Amino acid sequence: MDIEVVKKLIRRYSAGHAVFVRRAETAQRYYRNEPDILREPTRKEKQEGAQEGETPLRNADNRIPFNFHGLLVDQKASYLFTASPLFDLGSKPANKRLTTFLGDQFAKSCKDLCIDASNSSVGWLHLWKNDQGSYEYAVVPPEQIIPIWSHSLNKRLLGILRTYVELDEETGDSYVIYEYWTDEVCCAYRLRAGDEIGQLVPYQVFMADPQLGEKSAEYDHGIGEVPFFPFFNNNTGTDDLKNIKGLIDTYCKVFSGFVNDLEDIQEIIFVLTNYGGADLNEFLNDLKYYKAIKVENDGDGDKSGVSTLTIDLPVEAREKLLTITRKCIFEQGRGIDPDPENFGNSSGVALQFLYALLELKAGLLETEFKLGFGRFIRCVCRLLGIHIRDDIIVQTWTRTSVKNDLELSQIAQQSAGVVSDETIVEHHPWVEDTAKELERLQKQEEKAQEQMADYQDAFQKKGKGGEGGDPVNGEE
Repeated sequence: MDIEVVKKLIRRYSAGHAVFVRRAETAQRYYRNEPDILREPTRKEKQEGAQEGETPLRNADNRIPFNFHGLLVDQKASYLFTASPLFDLGSKPANKRLTTFLGDQFAKSCKDLCIDASNSSVGWLHLWKNDQGSYEYAVVPPEQIIPIWSHSLNKRLLGILRTYVELDEETGDSYVIYEYWTDEVCCAYRLRAGDEIGQLVPYQVFMADPQLGEKSAEYDHGIGEVPFFPFFNNNTGTDDLKNIKGLIDTYCKVFSGFVNDLEDIQEIIFVLTNYGGADLNEFLNDLKYYKAIKVENDGDGDKSGVSTLTIDLPVEAREKLLTITRKCIFEQGRGIDPDPENFGNSSGVALQFLYALLELKAGLLETEFKLGFGRFIRCVCRLLGIHIRDDIIVQTWTRTSVKNDLELSQIAQQSAGVVSDETIVEHHPWVEDTAKELERLQKQEEKAQEQMADYQDAFQKKGKGGEGGDPVNGEE
């Protein structure tokens, strides 16, 4: 790969990628419950920057964050991927080989892809061949990926620039590593932190000859396509924070301001008129020990004395604003408010209504993720020689939600004879593996038939060997 071509690609895409990284880092901060209210200047810093002579009346400076964004993202990830998607390639041996390759980490990878897509608008899955010659896959942080797309309507992925920071253990210098992946090769370059892009040099990191210990900056990955698979959050390419960031900031500010007001008004403010003491310390001492203070009186009509200043807080207005803001957060964020008052003894239809917005958001993500999983599974099957019947991959997605088990069980019982037993078992709330449950039912039925046959044989033998003839046939 010509290094000048890579330099042009970096110059062209770096500015747009920097905007993407800043937006993604903001969403990740909110996911970790670190909203903007925690990054604002403290009250002490504001007082230090105030003009001389200004005396602020406020002292409390509480910053109370609320992790609504993290709640909504985790809610969506749990709803979609507590049970990971199932893939049917058309035959049990093929399904078993694919399941073996995906392994135990697949469920976690699905959850991580969902969280990355929710925070960064896209998640990325990487496939590669390890030193032992077998294939592995892993989720790559989206901020490391700079995709190069074609200009056609189907937006084919032409290449990937993966960038990350690495520390040179020998020199202690930090380097920015650039890996450029195409459908055939991967080329590595590095740039010392702070240097211009013109100083980019090849990075000898790939083992070219293990016996001689020679390394190279380029190697043929042998995947046959760009080994990075995008999983978009929705059709608009936006993250989940965009619609609710302002609402979360408002909720945090109003709640924190209310707490600050409550803390500040606990201190009594004395208003002194014609106080006769020397200073405020003498006033406090007289009030503490003598329960009295001295004031100067100028005669009739004089208003000398001591009074207190009280602050009235608009409690109802703030409560109303917080309630409305919380409702808007879950409406705009398309989630479910976990307030117990929203559930109660809800029926199946009412529970489905509660999940309507979450299902809408999950459906948009599922549509995009099905494309990503389809491309990834086809690539894996091609590399491992797994046959896909008619080139059709059937994806089965399972939602995890609160359900009325009693109502579902009654529906299943009443559906006997109307739909197949397999369909009833598949939708029963206690069943997790339909095939295994059907096998258990078949064994249970066979055992019952064997017991019935043994009973009939014993009954017939008793009738023939006893007195009074055969009671079964009615003969004497």
